[in-house]
Amino acid sequence: MSERDNRPVLITGGCGFIGCNLADRLAERGEPVLILDNLARAGVRENAQWLKSRHGDRVTITVADIREPIPVIDAVREARAVLHLAAQVAVTDSVSDPAADFEINARGTLNVLEAVRLHNNAAPIVFASTNKVYGRLIDDGDIALTGRRYTPTSGLLAAGISENAPLDFYSPYGCSKGTADQYVHDYARVYGLQTVVMRMSCIYGPRQFGTEDQGWIAHFLLSAIRSKELTIYGDGHQVRDALHVSDAAAAWLAVLDGIALARGRVFNLGGGPANAISLLELIDRITDLTGRKVAYRFADWRPGDQPWYVTDTRALSSALGWAPQISFADGLRSLHTWLDGRFGSSQDNREALA
Repeated sequence: MSERDNRPVLITGGCGFIGCNLADRLAERGEPVLILDNLARAGVRENAQWLKSRHGDRVTITVADIREPIPVIDAVREARAVLHLAAQVAVTDSVSDPAADFEINARGTLNVLEAVRLHNNAAPIVFASTNKVYGRLIDDGDIALTGRRYTPTSGLLAAGISENAPLDFYSPYGCSKGTADQYVHDYARVYGLQTVVMRMSCIYGPRQFGTEDQGWIAHFLLSAIRSKELTIYGDGHQVRDALHVSDAAAAWLAVLDGIALARGRVFNLGGGPANAISLLELIDRITDLTGRKVAYRFADWRPGDQPWYVTDTRALSSALGWAPQISFADGLRSLHTWLDGRFGSSQDNREALA
């Protein structure tokens, strides 16, 4: 292995849910990992401790914010590749403070791109974008209620939403992530950087500390474990496709390892039609899985809420041979086992995220 190959993979936001799972996978295969994280969100310090306990010095954690250019530059100089996941992730927070949302998601991403362009332009960059860049996507007249879920009336959407869907940023969060998404894509075209954009749908699994604003599958399970009432924004028939974090990590590593084929591309990443589920259907599954009835109430739709989003994963599968391996039933059981072990064993644990 050359000296360059021994450089760490930099993961911004590497103590977050997806980031720490990626760090774990990279360290497991013997790669050094450098994490840059401001440790601001609930659960990230615990994830940091978990990574250090498993991998020791193979994982280095630098506490810093992507809004600060100097620590970003220092971290990028050392890296052989950059996995950029640091972000403000809640639509509600973006509505209440759009300026902070912009500074983190748009300006922070530009800081990362400029650091790579000016100080380490051979390093690949893989960016965590979102399906929210497509906006609401589908009008009420283009969906039908089938049982406890919405379905599109057009057969053209049977395989899900492809990367060819038009962008339509909706909500400050959609705008800030969409801005970053387009900057990352354009830095491949204008500056020749090795960038890849991953527009992700609903990722779930162990190490996810779900809240009402982000990580809804974990949030629903936690509410059942802690016997707390859920608030459903909208009518509960809205559909998402769910992807287990181990499958998501496999996709990211496939892109990183196949950067010569993936560079300059945009990929939608999700569980696909086979792993699509509505909010009300998830509540039914949780009741069956836990034996606990889930209490819930309804509230108004939130800005940019999509009544239906299912990922067409064929572009990624065709380019790199990736496909989801974990069914939603198996994945939900694995997440429940982790959450119940972490939050269901004592009153102290149950109150940890209150």
